[in-house]
Amino acid sequence: MFRFVPFVFLSQSLAAFSQDLGVPLTWREFNNSRLLAERISIAEDAINTILPQLDTSDAQFNGIGYWQSGNVFSAMANFDHLAGTTVYETQVVDGLNTAFNLYSNFDQYGWWATAAYYGYRAYGNQNLLSMAIATWTHVSQYFSVITAADASSGTQPNKDFAIAGTCFGESMAGGVFWRPTVDDTSINSITTGLSAFLAETTGDATYSNAAILSAQWIQNLQINADGIVLDTVDGADCTRSPASWLFTYNSGKYLEGLSVLKDVTGNSAWTTLMTDIAAAAIKSSVWEGSNGIITEGASPTANNDGVGFKAIFIRGLDEVSVRSSDNSALQILIHSYNDVQYNALLELAADGTSYSSSWPGPPQEFTTWGQLAALDVMVTAINTNSP
Repeated sequence: MFRFVPFVFLSQSLAAFSQDLGVPLTWREFNNSRLLAERISIAEDAINTILPQLDTSDAQFNGIGYWQSGNVFSAMANFDHLAGTTVYETQVVDGLNTAFNLYSNFDQYGWWATAAYYGYRAYGNQNLLSMAIATWTHVSQYFSVITAADASSGTQPNKDFAIAGTCFGESMAGGVFWRPTVDDTSINSITTGLSAFLAETTGDATYSNAAILSAQWIQNLQINADGIVLDTVDGADCTRSPASWLFTYNSGKYLEGLSVLKDVTGNSAWTTLMTDIAAAAIKSSVWEGSNGIITEGASPTANNDGVGFKAIFIRGLDEVSVRSSDNSALQILIHSYNDVQYNALLELAADGTSYSSSWPGPPQEFTTWGQLAALDVMVTAINTNSP
């Protein structure tokens, strides 16, 4: 049973913190000189090292859970997208088709729907886009999203409890419940983000309106005074997850969504918010020391959900970098941060082409969860450095 505690949150103004886009000189090895071909080869080797764990009968990877397996397919699709190849197209398309057929609407898991979107982006496969849209539609219409009408009435048609229409003086409209069950009360920050990608791809205002509503919900309720995105609010009584529950992937998923939303809407306020949160999260002492190496989720002997959070953070930062060509300072900060992680994995945590979930080291024998955590660092390194 979780003990929920009050938390002081940041208002819409976000005036409690400011941008600092300078690269800390205490960071360990914040650049690299590897050429593009070598970086592509390193990323491909990392993916190929985890592939023998794939069970093609259910699209799962031995040693990690369902949602984590979806993120392996995301890394493969993004490798091809960034490298300009189709090396993993067969595995990605076959795996996503298998999961979608076995688990209706990916069992409502947004991680898989996002992987399907990445696959569409990499390969132009319309069927994968249809999977992402079907899952989004199912979750939005039938299960988890709090609409403005729901917040006003204090009810949600698929929940068997009265919902809180406002928390801390702000509307709960735009919040997305963590699980599609009638009694689940948890509303989590990571269950937002796909809407912006679908808005950009389709031009449909249904998705952009949903993306804006969810982004505003996080902005108003889920950012602490240090600029870090929080985890959970209870949709029945407004209690919060413990103040110590600060995870990289909440900021990562929000940053990814904001980077797309700013382009979809053309609203510079989202750009400012994105930049502020990126700067705060990149330099947070919650999950890294003065050397800049992320320490979150290290687990040498057993898998757990937190192992892969930092990979999602790195992926989100890469999307920010790609979409910030007008802000060279932010791009330099992001690629420097990724290089810190990249060099740590290669020099401190590598056993051949396998990597420990503890990025500061030491190396260890292959684990599926350690490899999963490293994939996005290796893949985004293709993109965040000069050729």
